[in-house]
Amino acid sequence: MSPRSASVNEELRRRSRERLLQAAVELVSERGYEATTLGDIADRAGSARGLVSYYFPGKRQLVQSAVHRLMHRTLEEGLEREPRTDDGRERMARAIDAILGLARDQPVLMRQHMAGILQAEGFVQCPEQQRLAQLLGDTVARHGSPDAATDYPMLRALLMGSVYAALVPGVPMPVPTLRAELFKRYRLDWEMGVPPETEVPGGRCETDLSRFFATGHEPDAQPGRSDAQPGRPGGQPDGAEGRSK
Repeated sequence: MSPRSASVNEELRRRSRERLLQAAVELVSERGYEATTLGDIADRAGSARGLVSYYFPGKRQLVQSAVHRLMHRTLEEGLEREPRTDDGRERMARAIDAILGLARDQPVLMRQHMAGILQAEGFVQCPEQQRLAQLLGDTVARHGSPDAATDYPMLRALLMGSVYAALVPGVPMPVPTLRAELFKRYRLDWEMGVPPETEVPGGRCETDLSRFFATGHEPDAQPGRSDAQPGRPGGQPDGAEGRSK
């Protein structure tokens, strides 16, 4: 059998990583963070357990990357849903509703995410987090910010603060109340975005999250095989860009 091409190996690696991200989201949502092991995630993904450490330094980094994927794909879906719009105020409203919707519909995942980024190591600078930052930065710019580089961190802080407030055990703030404050700050009309109790396709997070992860059923490309590592400089395996720096 002839060796697989570099492009085929790259696609196999991408799908392997996607399956691990999807499995992490599913299991943490079902069982919680502490009850989910790396072995559980590998088993759910149908991957060899060695692949977890191949792509991610540990469980916290894997789960945080998985939640960042869920966040950026939920945001992307909300921004681009029909009817599509270039109106900056409407896109800001959709962005706020997408992130608050995750706090409402995925509380276990989002509570774990908030706990993870408050640890000493901070949040993971992974491709998923970078895509989330790009989408929020673009939203700020389209909303009319003259200095998106400065205003984006404020939007991120306000959104994460609202998620935290919505998830505090025992004294959570209602999502509509948090939404009203954010809409007031950004001068948005209540009817924009996805108002509470409004049924809009893609407006609420669904139980089945598989649409956010592009996976396939081909066998994994195993680390250490000649067709799994097509000669990166210094012998560094592909997939290392997903590791924290």
